[in-house]
Amino acid sequence: MAKGAGGLPGFRDFYPEEFATRAFVLATWREVARRFGFTEYDGPPLEPLELYTKKSGEEIVGQLYNFVDKGGRDVALRPEMTPTFARMVGARANALPKPIRWFSVPQLFRYERQQKGRLREHFQLNVDIVGETDVTADAELVAVAIECMRGFGLESSDVIARVSDRRLLLAILEAIGVAPEQQGIALAVIDKLDRQPREVSVEKLQGAGVAARAVDRLLAFQQWDTTDAIRAVFPGNDGIGERLTNLDRYLEYCAALGVRDFVKLDLTIVRGLAYYTGIVFELFDAKGEFRAICGGGRYDNLLASLGGADLPALGFGMGDVVLGELLKSRGIRPAPSARIDYWIAFEDSAALPDAMRTATELRRRGNSAEYALRPMALRKQLEAAGKAGAPAAVILRADGQRVLRDLASGEEKPFTF
Repeated sequence: MAKGAGGLPGFRDFYPEEFATRAFVLATWREVARRFGFTEYDGPPLEPLELYTKKSGEEIVGQLYNFVDKGGRDVALRPEMTPTFARMVGARANALPKPIRWFSVPQLFRYERQQKGRLREHFQLNVDIVGETDVTADAELVAVAIECMRGFGLESSDVIARVSDRRLLLAILEAIGVAPEQQGIALAVIDKLDRQPREVSVEKLQGAGVAARAVDRLLAFQQWDTTDAIRAVFPGNDGIGERLTNLDRYLEYCAALGVRDFVKLDLTIVRGLAYYTGIVFELFDAKGEFRAICGGGRYDNLLASLGGADLPALGFGMGDVVLGELLKSRGIRPAPSARIDYWIAFEDSAALPDAMRTATELRRRGNSAEYALRPMALRKQLEAAGKAGAPAAVILRADGQRVLRDLASGEEKPFTF
């Protein structure tokens, strides 16, 4: 899905072949969301700039396509959907039945450095649940993301959901002696444990004043990959125990939803955005070849700060760029289908109006039909039918008969509507 000649950097042209893949991805997203009972919504691609700076600070402006419109308003092309979602929910929070189960498939724009798996525009599936605090909703959310993978033909050998809990992480940091003012640095290091050298992690933690014993235990986070393993390290800690009990229930519900084989507990999943408050997850390809396919989690305080609705919420975003690279690497493409159902061919050029009437009747019956827009030899018409992918041709004979020819076998039979 590369940009065409003369196109803007980071933007894509979708020729029919690429568009077919995009349509396949978006249709799969919509079908899975529908099966889970989510309702589609959308918002404007252009929003007040303040909507994004309120959530992410003024530093976000450098990553936006923003300008002053003709009415003198500071506006920006949407870089994400969550602020719009929060605004819309906040406007009708009291009237909406709970839990709210919404999804959207917006095109998003972000002015940032292009790299593998990241462009300056992309389509993204956003799935959100509002109004439920129990981990049943968290399990339901990750199940939607995983069922999307199954919809693309991917299984647990292809994709893994790495799951953590921000509240559990904070409880562990407190238990090992990381002071509140050191927790931001600690979380940033945890987030990069598998992507930066050990000595770099140690240097950053020591520079923040984290005690040596706490540093050693932080670096062991990757080894604690089951709730029982964590319990064994922190026996009798009520705060950690409560979070682990919730995680056990979450994993039990994932099993009931048929996605447990995809889910792995991984305390190094932090999610860089500070607004997450509970269980978080990211989807990765099992081979580790690509960036995260999808990420999200619980953000119970965000709606109150953005949209004025004090409601618990959770959601995820899944972009089409990394996903497209993964599908390509696995040889997964939408099944080729005929562009048209029937080609209408004619032996006598005077039959062109009859070919038009035949095509019109077929189209009105729900079929796709095409014919030559100018007179040409029957052989040329049938060659064009084959190139168009038509499985059959309706041939209008010079003697007035109509026959249906199977273009693969050459067999013919009389044609009637």
